[in-house]
Amino acid sequence: MMENYLERVTINEAVCNGKPTIRGYRITVKSILEYLAAGESYDNILEAYSFLEEADIKACIQFAAKTMDSEHHSLIAA
Repeated sequence: MMENYLERVTINEAVCNGKPTIRGYRITVKSILEYLAAGESYDNILEAYSFLEEADIKACIQFAAKTMDSEHHSLIAA
């Protein structure tokens, strides 16, 4: 059973213009996902952002997965 990390994702209009962030810090879920997509390791991300925890990174992935469940997207090939 997967642990629920979603409580680590916060949305506050006063922080990063209301974009989903990690525990109210000024680092967005999108930024973490972009680092992962670029091939950054958990260790490198945690070193760059010493206030983050491994569970925060997992929360970003879980948040993205849940978002995909609730939205329909279409990809247009260029």
